[in-house]
Amino acid sequence: MNASNENSKTSIPSQTDIPFTGEGIFPKGGKNEAYARYFTGTSYLNMLSLERVVIGNVTFEPGCRNFWHIHHKGGQVLLVTGGRGWYQEEGKPARELRAGDVVNIPPETKHWHGAAKDSWFAHVAVEVPAEGASNEWLEPVSDEEYDKLGDCYVG
Repeated sequence: MNASNENSKTSIPSQTDIPFTGEGIFPKGGKNEAYARYFTGTSYLNMLSLERVVIGNVTFEPGCRNFWHIHHKGGQVLLVTGGRGWYQEEGKPARELRAGDVVNIPPETKHWHGAAKDSWFAHVAVEVPAEGASNEWLEPVSDEEYDKLGDCYVG
């Protein structure tokens, strides 16, 4: 391709360039009242599958995050579908997440995930099936821990 053709190309914005307002490829669902006690801020839940593999679309308002938690036995996979957010495992730096990112969370890993302060965030959460699988909800992510994230990026 020569330089004149490159300059005449029309730029098409990528999915990450378009502001995300909470509505993505899956409807955000209703307010996540069932698990609200395990979140700081407001989240929305749309269960996509309850048969064989439990899959839910979780949407977080800006600043919303879930508490530290552990998926015993099965683990979890997050497929980020919109916005900007964070994922952190205990003892490791937080990782910024954007649409298209995949997080494979091994069983027995203490972690949390949620929206950036200034962005809606959505992911499809896939519970990895396992005999005796369960979730253990722990303490909230402190405001002090969360407020530090605006200044760091680990990709």
